[in-house]
Amino acid sequence: MATEGGGKEMNEIKTQFTTREGPYKLLPHSEYSRPNRVPFNSQGSNPVRVSFVNLNDQSGNGDRLCFNVGRELYFYIYKGVRKAADLSKPIDKRIYKGTQPTCHDFNHLTATAESVSLLVGFSAGQVQLIDPIKKETSKLFNEERLIDKSRVTCVKWVPGSESLFLVAHASGNMYLYNVEHACGTTAPHYQLLKQGESFAVHTCKSKSTRNPLLKWTVGEGALNEFAFSPDGKFLACVSQDGFLRVFSFDSVELHGTMKSYFGGLLCVCWSPDGKYVVTGGEDDLVTVWSFGDCRVIARGHGHKSWVSVVAFDPYTTSVEESDPMEFSGSDEDFQDLLHFGRDRANSTQSRLSKRNSAESRPVSVTYRFGSVGQDTQLCLWDLTEDILFPHQPLSRARTHTNVMNATSPPAGSTGNSVTTPGNSAPPPLPRSNSLPHSTVSNASSKSSVADGAIASGVSKFATLSLHDRKDRHHEKDHKRNHSMGHISSKSSDKLNLVTKTKTDPAKTLGTPLCPRMEDVPLLEPLICKKIAHERLTVLIFLEDCIVTACQEGFICTWGRPGKVPAEHLSCSQEDRMQGVLRDQD
Repeated sequence: MATEGGGKEMNEIKTQFTTREGPYKLLPHSEYSRPNRVPFNSQGSNPVRVSFVNLNDQSGNGDRLCFNVGRELYFYIYKGVRKAADLSKPIDKRIYKGTQPTCHDFNHLTATAESVSLLVGFSAGQVQLIDPIKKETSKLFNEERLIDKSRVTCVKWVPGSESLFLVAHASGNMYLYNVEHACGTTAPHYQLLKQGESFAVHTCKSKSTRNPLLKWTVGEGALNEFAFSPDGKFLACVSQDGFLRVFSFDSVELHGTMKSYFGGLLCVCWSPDGKYVVTGGEDDLVTVWSFGDCRVIARGHGHKSWVSVVAFDPYTTSVEESDPMEFSGSDEDFQDLLHFGRDRANSTQSRLSKRNSAESRPVSVTYRFGSVGQDTQLCLWDLTEDILFPHQPLSRARTHTNVMNATSPPAGSTGNSVTTPGNSAPPPLPRSNSLPHSTVSNASSKSSVADGAIASGVSKFATLSLHDRKDRHHEKDHKRNHSMGHISSKSSDKLNLVTKTKTDPAKTLGTPLCPRMEDVPLLEPLICKKIAHERLTVLIFLEDCIVTACQEGFICTWGRPGKVPAEHLSCSQEDRMQGVLRDQD
């Protein structure tokens, strides 16, 4: 691979990169796009997005992906690293007029081989519920744009729910919907439920339950993205005003905030255990925020333009044991102690919880996360102990970086993790850090709620659970169309004014809300590679690959070390994958 010394080589698109666990390889046979393969003209278009779902069918090939390009929406079987993509056979294809898809999300809880629920948000503000397997259109929400006329920026199902979903708009508002309820034929009338610094939450005032159930007004400017914590209890939002705000979702309480170095925040994600939040945006930085301490613990500088997506890799981790009894063993002996199962949530969480257990040996986990940006670059970052706990002495134990493998590796895979001991001394500039102090409980006490019941006060609302369980889904909702009088413009203005408090950036810089660059550790990317001609809009970590997409409309698959079948490699490439040759970057 060419070095990035300057000239042409700096602009060369990379097709592989190497980390401690081995080489990642771009797989041309696994590239998805529009069937005619014509590059998409991205001028003035909404970002290309990709959503995955697994149908849990018996074929062993249950992965499906959905992506939008311009006015079009595609639904394909995803064949991963093993089989070539067949672009001539989309399961479903839709072309929209007058509006464009902007985002989408599958309901993983209800997905089967016969049916799947897919929410699609649009540039004109509507949200559509479709079933791309049955090729049906179930419902259209905000059809007349009476709820919000601005672009949908993010849509997600509420974790653990079959019917509740949350929608964010460029207006700075979020709305909670229930798929079982109608939206009404007139503009909704709201009453205040809860308000705080730069946010307010309203319920829909109506004699009978109707959508939206709740309206959140958050910050100033567009609400660019939100993400639920792994346990579904907290909601992280990033806005054009440069603020990260983390809420307790059920009680509608503001847990903590953070301000970007400058400019808006565009993307957000949670660590697998919910103890860290990473954001990216117009300051070209990735920022790591501690959920427990409510403070910035590190910033990463590697991008040369806006950061569009950040995501944690739950399949790659470093485990460090400090029991002296283990020091005499070989790397292979130590590797035998590490068992990474298919269930990444349980596997990762069990190791994280051990760290705070007085009865177990000290265990720490170093996280890997990635970011992509408008500079067409992919950056990978390691979040390590020397950043998370700078005042604690470093353990003498060796660090092993592992790619989690399935119990039975796919055909053509070596099925082995690549293990390399870490340096005993920390590098001059820390390359990452990981792991939390306080343990977030996995146990979620979800009280049952009759569908359609939304509290009229904060105390009542806090007792309700928004996570309707599957086994209680038989409780039917009353479906009625409701009519309410239009809100006067003066009344609407009052509802929005409660949150519009200007924050002077000069007053936040240098405070815990936005520490100066020299006041927090600066992360250096593990790798930083140009991988596309157009700005990157997607970064998803799967078990055997990494998926990226750019605004040209190409969805690319990067095979993980040891996961690429030999038939998809040339001899020289296969040698690289076996570690005979090293990456020359």
